[in-house]
Amino acid sequence: MTDGRLLVVDDEPEFGEYVGRVGERIGLAVRVTTNATKFKETFHAFDPTVIVMDIVMPEVDGIELIEWLSENECTAKVILVTGFNPHYADATQKLGEARGMMSVTTLTKPVSLADLKAALS
Repeated sequence: MTDGRLLVVDDEPEFGEYVGRVGERIGLAVRVTTNATKFKETFHAFDPTVIVMDIVMPEVDGIELIEWLSENECTAKVILVTGFNPHYADATQKLGEARGMMSVTTLTKPVSLADLKAALS
C-alpha cells in the first residue's frame, strides 16, 4: 500500500465512486465528494496527493476550483475530467499550469479503466 491519497470531486456520484474504487485497487486512500464545498473541506483535512476533478459541475466549476487550488498552494497531481468538449479540459489544464500547478492531466468521459489507472499511477 502506498501513502497516496486520492480526492475526487464529481457531481455524478456513480463516476466518482468508479474513480474511487479504481484508486483503492491501486493502493490509494480515497475520499469522494460531489460538490465544491465538500471538496474544499476535505482538501484541507485529507491533504491529497492526487485529485480527480470534473470540470463541468453546478455552482462551482473546474476552472474556479483550479484557481482555488493554486491559491491554496496545491502540490497534488490533478486529473481533469470532462464529458463535454475536450478543448474545455485543455484550456483548464493550461490555466492550472499557468498558475504554477506542475502536474495537470486531462481525460474525457467515458474514461476507460486502463486510461484511469495510468493517470492515477
